[in-house]
Amino acid sequence: MSEPDIQLETVNVRLSDGVATVELNRPEALNAWNKQLGLDLLAALRHVAENDAARAVVLTGAGRAFSSGADLKDFGVELTPEGRPDVYKTLTEIYHPIMHAIRDLPKPVIARVNGPAVGIGCSLALCCDLIVAAQSAYFLLAFVNIGLVPDGGSSLFVPTRVGIARATEMAMLGERLPAERALEWGLINSVVPDERLAEESATLAARLAAGPTRSYAGTKRQLNNWLYARMEEQLELEAQIQGEMAGSDDFLEGAMAFVEKRPARFSGQ
Repeated sequence: MSEPDIQLETVNVRLSDGVATVELNRPEALNAWNKQLGLDLLAALRHVAENDAARAVVLTGAGRAFSSGADLKDFGVELTPEGRPDVYKTLTEIYHPIMHAIRDLPKPVIARVNGPAVGIGCSLALCCDLIVAAQSAYFLLAFVNIGLVPDGGSSLFVPTRVGIARATEMAMLGERLPAERALEWGLINSVVPDERLAEESATLAARLAAGPTRSYAGTKRQLNNWLYARMEEQLELEAQIQGEMAGSDDFLEGAMAFVEKRPARFSGQ
């Protein structure tokens, strides 16, 4: 195992043979995002982008999960004048720079999805170039279950991968999508047995690290231009609508129900 490439509090970065592994490291919280993880992940991605020795990137989670989404108990978000979470500020200042960093990174990024990829964790995986998932992994746009809407770019990344019908199903029904079905839908690239995930993703990463890095960067620029030319506009729309949702009674009820581990009783308000 190589030595840590950069010291961060909630994200591990290791470089070995041209492959930078960026690992979300809050396993006790299933790698749920708090503010520090967001700051650390952005720092890690910028560090990797500037390091010429890193020619491919693997993004994964420590422990049992890829990421279980935003940590509703520990995000430290500022409040609006109405006393609600200022999710617009959180999205635009913390989440969106990360999504841009991945799409603009001039190197291939593999999501090694080792468990649940939920909410912003799902968005993070789908932002990557290639997605390899363990058989036990699943993908979930859980936002609707607490009265919110997709964010972190998932309203863009999901339909570009699987189309409007399946994107609507994922966003509105808020149900788990097992890795095998995600593969059938074309949401991800491959599914491997859990015990082979590290090996298979390492083989793919090594292939990319030995390949024509500038060619990969050029391909990303082409795909970004065709599929994600309006990404900034869509992220801004997500943030604005999410800000509206955070002021709703349904979000307050959804968040309380989540914390209290009970079914939510939505009023539609």
